[in-house]
Amino acid sequence: MRRLLFTLFLFLIACQTAAETWPDEQWPAHPLAPSAALNDLEAYAFPPRDEQTRKGIRTDALLIIRNGEVVYERYAGVTKAETPHLTWSISKSILATVLGVAFGENRFTLSDPVARFYPPFNTHPDIKIQDLLHWASGLDWQEDYEYAPLNSSVVAMLYTRGCGDMARFTAEHDVASAPGTSYRYSSGDSIVLAAALKGMVGDAAYPDYPWTALFDPLGINSAVWETDATGTFVGSSYAYMTARDLARIGLLMQQGGRWQNRQLLPKAWVDFNLTPFASQTATHEAPGGHWWLNKTAGGQPGPWPDAPPDTFAGLGHWGQALYVIPSAGLVIVRYADDRDGSYDHDELLKRALKAVTGEGVQ
Repeated sequence: MRRLLFTLFLFLIACQTAAETWPDEQWPAHPLAPSAALNDLEAYAFPPRDEQTRKGIRTDALLIIRNGEVVYERYAGVTKAETPHLTWSISKSILATVLGVAFGENRFTLSDPVARFYPPFNTHPDIKIQDLLHWASGLDWQEDYEYAPLNSSVVAMLYTRGCGDMARFTAEHDVASAPGTSYRYSSGDSIVLAAALKGMVGDAAYPDYPWTALFDPLGINSAVWETDATGTFVGSSYAYMTARDLARIGLLMQQGGRWQNRQLLPKAWVDFNLTPFASQTATHEAPGGHWWLNKTAGGQPGPWPDAPPDTFAGLGHWGQALYVIPSAGLVIVRYADDRDGSYDHDELLKRALKAVTGEGVQ
């Protein structure tokens, strides 16, 4: 009897493993059948647009993965399946995933002072790694873009007086609030994390570390990541990869940090990423650990009411998005060039869920 039970156990494990689908060099595909719901999704994602005014929605790529298989894929304009697209601030979530590998290698703890790995932060000895991951450093940072460039910390960091050494530029900012207490979205926090990574892994390993730690194990071959003049990755903004390669990071997160038979990210790291940050100041957003969540620290619904509560995302300027919906087995990549703010995350998620599953949020 004992041998019979053990044999049955091995059979069930084998069946569970066989049921999983993972990409090798190519993704397996099982395209959706034509439907009215799919037409509705395409009508929203790929509407006619006046390129002279740059107003309205412009989707460059839309890729939907369900249970490890490509079920929908469309590109527009100059973007192709093989095009490494600028991810903008999805770079922050990519950086968090790279840091997760370093966390699993015991190179740092969340409670470590940032200054341990990045000495210019000695002027801010109380700021911890977890504070940067929550965008809660407390530094006086203005994350304004083209609408207020003269007052913008991020514009100065990326394009003018701070672009030579972006992390040091961030370190020179004054304190606005106590570390770890208040959410204040900051590309500077992300840049300092990228600089701290250098102190965690060493100067020699750092230039290749995103590849050796994460991209190569996942089979990501298209990644490009720009650096500033000091060689620090622009972890806030300047990672590029194809839609299919970005989806590999989404699938890794959907599976709780596991890639095939390897736990690439510790479960504790993924849990931290997907736990809402309890900010002492009001916010309409739902930040986790460098990911965006569809639930809040108070247990209230998140920003996308037509998507399941377990939905999370890496989001970037002008409509870039990596959505992950574990309960539906979905990973969705959207590359775009939306300039007028008319694109709505919830609307696309609602239509994508309807097109793929035939249902909305339960």
